[in-house]
Amino acid sequence: MSKRSRPEYTNQHSTQTLQQGLEEYYKNNPSITDPRELPPEFAQILLAHDISHIVLGCDTDMYDEIKLLPLSFWTSDFKFGDYIRTRNDPKIRPAIDIMYNDLIKQHGVLWLYTSILFVLPRLLPEILTIWFKTRGTRKYYPFLDYKSLLNCSLLEIRQEFDLLPFIK
Repeated sequence: MSKRSRPEYTNQHSTQTLQQGLEEYYKNNPSITDPRELPPEFAQILLAHDISHIVLGCDTDMYDEIKLLPLSFWTSDFKFGDYIRTRNDPKIRPAIDIMYNDLIKQHGVLWLYTSILFVLPRLLPEILTIWFKTRGTRKYYPFLDYKSLLNCSLLEIRQEFDLLPFIK
């Protein structure tokens, strides 16, 4: 697999708008299903997930993919209970399956589970640090209701929701 440079939206102080970051995300990841081409009931959760990649400065490597879920729970208004309800909703569950299937299609099952095993030991200390930093009162970014942020710069969004400490 060839190494590519990290996308601009992963830069902690990126001045791209959220919309520009999203366009870069889809351009850099052509094998990812573009939710804007799917029925609205699927698209909402997939698009919110993709937006969280941009807002939180996470690429699509396994390290960032695994980091993204807890980071989203602890910095957005979408919590673990919302995730469980979404996974149990028969109308939305297929959207989550699309994300998983995209990973399998791109890399294969063996790669997916092997890379998780290799990434977890490196990631756990960072996850713990993030957990401690997110304890207490904070302003959560809107996971599903992000449309008002599309024309804002990523730096402004990250400053408003105190996300800069979580982006390397």
